Amino acid sequence: MELEVYKKDGTLSGEKITLAPGVFEIAPNDHAIYQAVRVYLANQRQGTHKTKTVSEVSGGGKKPYKQKKTGRARSGSSRSPLWKGGGTIFGPVPRDYSMSLPDKVNKLARKSAISYRVKESDVKIVEDFSFESPKTKDIVSILKALKLDDTKTLLLLSKTDSIVYKSGRNLPNLQILEANKVSAYDIMKNKVILFQKSAVEVIEKIF
Repeated sequence: MELEVYKKDGTLSGEKITLAPGVFEIAPNDHAIYQAVRVYLANQRQGTHKTKTVSEVSGGGKKPYKQKKTGRARSGSSRSPLWKGGGTIFGPVPRDYSMSLPDKVNKLARKSAISYRVKESDVKIVEDFSFESPKTKDIVSILKALKLDDTKTLLLLSKTDSIVYKSGRNLPNLQILEANKVSAYDIMKNKVILFQKSAVEVIEKIF
């Protein structure tokens, strides 16, 4: 498949890029995407949740009232889980949620996600660009020219560009990543993938 390359002003440059079929046009594997997204989200969890048990709650060392002749149920601590202010039974404790995925499955998931976007015509290629200083209006003008200002867009760069990143990091509908760091989750949660021209080569080399 060939895709047109757009200029920053939204017009066609006249250049076309041929996409590698083995990367951009494979038969998508839904289960690989599911596994990759599940692992990605699990790895975002801190796992620092914690509640106190009876032995950890402050107080409760003294028997609240005598054992007999009060007409109440016997109790040995005011920090019983049955009492207000007491400990928690089987509450959450810190744990590690991290998971891993075989490299082959991870690559298959990313290629499958990209192929879905290509199949749905949700991939655009723009010429490489950068700015002299971080200015949000500069990147907004490019998105408007490409008619992507109201669309959840993933901009893939060939290499780290802090100026471009700072220019677009506060836009709610734009996510900016280096092509070699993109995940299946990033691809699937955005409607359109906007490649800088040189980022296409990076993706093809990775796979």
